[in-house]
Amino acid sequence: MKADRSHRWHHCVRLLAACLLACAMPCALAAECIVPAKPGGGMDASCKLLRRAMQEEGGKQDFKVAYLPGGIGAVAWSSVVSQRRGGPETLVAFSGGSLLSLAQGKYGPADVGDVRWVAGIGIDHGMIAVRGDAPWRNLKQLLEAIRKDPSAVTVGLSGTVGSQDWLKMALLAQQAGFTPRQFRFVALEGGGDSFAALQAGHVQVISGDTSEAAYFMADGKVRILAVLSEQRLPGPLQAIPTAREQGYEVVWPIIRGFYMSPHAPEADYRRWVRYFDRVLADPEFDRQRSIGGLQPFAMTGKPLSDYIAQTVARYRRQSQELGLVR
Repeated sequence: MKADRSHRWHHCVRLLAACLLACAMPCALAAECIVPAKPGGGMDASCKLLRRAMQEEGGKQDFKVAYLPGGIGAVAWSSVVSQRRGGPETLVAFSGGSLLSLAQGKYGPADVGDVRWVAGIGIDHGMIAVRGDAPWRNLKQLLEAIRKDPSAVTVGLSGTVGSQDWLKMALLAQQAGFTPRQFRFVALEGGGDSFAALQAGHVQVISGDTSEAAYFMADGKVRILAVLSEQRLPGPLQAIPTAREQGYEVVWPIIRGFYMSPHAPEADYRRWVRYFDRVLADPEFDRQRSIGGLQPFAMTGKPLSDYIAQTVARYRRQSQELGLVR
């Protein structure tokens, strides 16, 4: 009996010692990257690019990509601001479209200072694409067809009137000789939905981003008619002409990056900033970023926060000038 009690007591001591040791070591929490859209779009690509970077350098192997669509980013924003989601190991992907929605008040009474801006990792660009078997071979043919009969062509885009995908088409429409509100469109939730709708024949055109298109054009099912960049983009999109080359003065760069919950401890925020400072200086990350259709951009911490504030203010002024916000 005494031996049995002694055995149990020693077992309890060993368990207690193990627990104390575990508590004394740093927590190895799984990293999570929230995509505020459905799978397949540019923000999904951002999270997966980060996952590859972390795994290749032997960092966190347990890396979760979670999807939280709704309101073109509004649901994810609200979730981390209200502390329903997000912690010291959770990042949320954002894009220039997120900043435009924020500027137009589509996130409710939100402010750029409501979250912690961690890193900008690359620059994307707008593009206009059709199915590989579509009759239009260039941007001029497409816009002329829409001008002649707006009801015959449906454009798929993320968001509704005033979204960045809508604005890309609106600017092209103005230069093609018809009013922006004439073109027929279907509002979808993210780039993944847009490409799915295009493949299924529900829309004939999509206004989206080059990083999204890079994953769909290889098999010939998608034809990109124009990229909305200053000059032709390097890499797999080098053969695609710009809208400028085709007579339409429309350029649309898009920042991509990550923010985190305002409730995350300052020390964890600084740790993530240091991590991105290191990763963004790595030539291998630059190579992976290029494969994903992104152009170089690297900004973290306070400089990024200041850049975001200036960008949102500029978007707000532009939106007011277009009558999209009061």
